[in-house]
Amino acid sequence: MRLLYIDIDSLRRDHLGCYGYHRNTSPVIDEFAKSATRFNNVYISDAPCLPSRTALWSGRTGFHTGVVNHGGVASQPYIEGRGRNHWDVFSRTGWMQALQKLGMKTATISPFGQRHAAWHWYANFNEIYNSGKGGMEIADEVAPIALDWLERNGSDENWFLHINLWDPHTPFRTPLEYGEPFADDPLPDWLTEEVRQAGWDTFGPHSPQEPNDLYDRGFPNFPRNPKVLDSMDEVRRWVNGYDTGVRYADEWVGKIFDKLRELSIYDETIIVISADHGENIGELNVWGDHQTADEITCNVPLIIKYLGISETERVDDALHYHFDWAATMIELLGGTVPDNWDGKSFAESFKSGVESGREHLVISQGTWACQRGVRFIHDGDDYLCIRTYHDGYKNFEPIMLFNLTDDPHEQHDLATDKPEIVNRAMALLEEWYHQQMTSSDHNVDPLMTVIQEGGPYYTRDRLPEYIERLKNTGRAHHAETLAKRHPREL
Repeated sequence: MRLLYIDIDSLRRDHLGCYGYHRNTSPVIDEFAKSATRFNNVYISDAPCLPSRTALWSGRTGFHTGVVNHGGVASQPYIEGRGRNHWDVFSRTGWMQALQKLGMKTATISPFGQRHAAWHWYANFNEIYNSGKGGMEIADEVAPIALDWLERNGSDENWFLHINLWDPHTPFRTPLEYGEPFADDPLPDWLTEEVRQAGWDTFGPHSPQEPNDLYDRGFPNFPRNPKVLDSMDEVRRWVNGYDTGVRYADEWVGKIFDKLRELSIYDETIIVISADHGENIGELNVWGDHQTADEITCNVPLIIKYLGISETERVDDALHYHFDWAATMIELLGGTVPDNWDGKSFAESFKSGVESGREHLVISQGTWACQRGVRFIHDGDDYLCIRTYHDGYKNFEPIMLFNLTDDPHEQHDLATDKPEIVNRAMALLEEWYHQQMTSSDHNVDPLMTVIQEGGPYYTRDRLPEYIERLKNTGRAHHAETLAKRHPREL
């Protein structure tokens, strides 16, 4: 059996045509989805990049791996100590080990391991191709390596190939000669001047006055990337930059598919398209990043074409974690999901076409904020309740509640209005916490480790200078708010 996983960094599902987007960002992926199953509610357990891919490759939550941050203690797996044998837990029970046990050759084409010093992530790959620019690659620097690999290996039996494209990730760097494919297309309806101005008037990393960090840092070498979002014209540039990256990646996905057809193996290959996380573009006042345990960052696209099961257009609305589909692949290929996995196979429901997923999910963020979100259904509506432990210098209430059915872009916090729903969410979170702690090999919550270290990696130790920036940009009242919230960090 052949299994191809195309992993497009920062790809939010609602900017793909097959998920209802009005712009023609993804004609290749849209056509592919017509002969595959499209999943609407697949969530990463831990955001963003390093925690997410660590969880997927290990089959375990960040609570159980120890990886919830991009720096500090909680950016590395737990030390296994005296009980560690010749192989560590990643090499004994990881996703690639499970595939190797099935006789599959495993290969990755990605700079991810080096980008995040994620050496554990390389466990049990037979072949590693580092495309060499630490995630600053564009598709025409990654896909040709994949095309060459397929030319040499594609006709073989029993392989897994992971191809990692980065084009939607900021800074937007699609070549200018590619043009402006969305110059005449309207913005999403919800992105209005009122939304932009409300964000401009408040604060936080990647808000309109500092969309590239905590400052007004620009990227002069990447002219598609605005320096500040001081008008709707600049918002349009931002959205166009993101969507153009999606379109550029999509074209190269088409070339990969063409190679499979040239080798006469397209119809004999299991193909999966997904992402490590999404990308907020204004939601929760985060513009062009993945800083929250929310719907936009954590709900990722997942489209699977599986031979003999999913070869016609189908939609699955059940709640799943991303490592559930990895567990499903293991089981469908004849393997056994390792006992220590949090991932649970939905192979039987996938084969039958009858949806069956989890009753609720808990999603986490530990790199730009410290949050856990509870995704659940109440009286037929989709809800997300977010508990914030460290705001990452953003304007978040400790508990926020959103009705995603009515408010998919999280513009209206209902926590004060619907305390009974908040109480239910907090009970689900406590139930999850108890299960995670009692099944852990360690006596710590890694998210609390992040807080004890001084907060999320990307904002740690930066409050004094950000307070000065707020004062210097007419937002002294917000500087006072942050100073009151975080006195120990001053």
